[in-house]
Amino acid sequence: MAKPRTQFVCQNCGTVHNRWAGKCDGCGEWNTIVEEDPMGGIGGGPGKTPKKGRAVALTTLSGETEEAPRIQTGIGELDRVTGGGFVRGSAVLVGGDPGIGKSTLLMQAAAALSNRGHRIIYVSGEEAVAQVRLRAQRLGAASSDVLLAAETNVEDILATLAEGKRPDLVIIDSIQTLWSDIVDSAPGTVTQVRTGVQAMIRFAKQTGAAMVLVGHVTKEGQIAGPRVVEHMVDAVLYFEGDRGHHYRILRTVKNRFGPTDEIGVFEMSDIGLRDVSNPSELFLGERNAKSPGAAVFAGMEGTRPVLVEVQALVAPTSLGTPRRAVVGWDSARLSMILAVLEAHCGVRLGQHDVYLNVAGGYRITEPAADLAVAAALVSSLAGIALPSESVYFGEVSLSGAVRPVSQTPQRLKEAEKLGFSTASLPASSAELPKGNGKRWNEIGSLPDLVVQIAGSSKKLGKKADED
Repeated sequence: MAKPRTQFVCQNCGTVHNRWAGKCDGCGEWNTIVEEDPMGGIGGGPGKTPKKGRAVALTTLSGETEEAPRIQTGIGELDRVTGGGFVRGSAVLVGGDPGIGKSTLLMQAAAALSNRGHRIIYVSGEEAVAQVRLRAQRLGAASSDVLLAAETNVEDILATLAEGKRPDLVIIDSIQTLWSDIVDSAPGTVTQVRTGVQAMIRFAKQTGAAMVLVGHVTKEGQIAGPRVVEHMVDAVLYFEGDRGHHYRILRTVKNRFGPTDEIGVFEMSDIGLRDVSNPSELFLGERNAKSPGAAVFAGMEGTRPVLVEVQALVAPTSLGTPRRAVVGWDSARLSMILAVLEAHCGVRLGQHDVYLNVAGGYRITEPAADLAVAAALVSSLAGIALPSESVYFGEVSLSGAVRPVSQTPQRLKEAEKLGFSTASLPASSAELPKGNGKRWNEIGSLPDLVVQIAGSSKKLGKKADED
């Protein structure tokens, strides 16, 4: 008889090894590899033979479709991020740093839905019932009809959810605390997390209840546990923010029922989270228009235009290797912009420390911020303040050319709404508004921008190269 084959799985990252080892080759952690039976788990087991399959009906792509029914919470920013509300029968994974406000937001959403007549069940695996009640009292949600339980066993949770009327929304806080009787490993391990999430998703699909799962994140900012969890769920939301600031950002990275890369902005207070309907005013609230090295970037987050201030400080260095410090942007992209300024614009920054910061702790991910960053760097080096009524956006190539970006009309409309009368943008931008008296400063290459900002300033080392 053939010997049953086993495998060794890292409980931290999920890497499969052929044999046991003290250190995982995938994540570098020690003593995290556990022997597992690949035939075990839900639906598996020794001695089981595959049953004969049945033919399924095939259909075509054409035909009538129905819009997914949604449950709107009434919290504008949360509904915006989810694409209009929670879809019935869907599974949503919410991740974020400890103490960032995940449980607070979900408690507010649960109370709002309960007040609208929906049946909401909140299962806490990290806090006792009394602790959850204290949070609800602080948020003013204690009078709602949210059903509460403190349980971590998967089978007990499913049995509880199956009793009585089907819930409209179930919140599990958090998936790292779940454990199942059919898996012989500790709670929080890869196998337990995967098994618990599979069971919860199966319940959501079979009953039509919306399922919200809270997940812990690692030091790198990724949701802890196997990466397959993010593939199994229908939507993945990340709750971001700096504890030094009073606002939080809910960002969509996956959504099968709505747009991705959408954001919702909340303001944290002592009574919970409050919607911020116009985040551009929040990010520009403390702006000093007369300070050199500050440029306003007109960005896009999904379908929402956001204006944010990019701040740069260029100062002579006393070190052999100049400092390059970046907060809120990609450090590798800053190195590229510095190289282009040096090679094509004659702007000498090799003997200067460069500090770049995105105001308010906001993080920019799109390359359209290249032009705003370059303008802020040149402005700081030359000591010349940029026009206070202008915004900047455009992608800079390695040749120094300024390339067009998408959704130009939406960026300009948001800038006009906030009182900005001019915009520096790529020369080949399409769909520019006509006949409104606004001035569009079209930039064909980065040297053109340098000349417009500083001209032949002595601080730039030499005149910008016109080539």
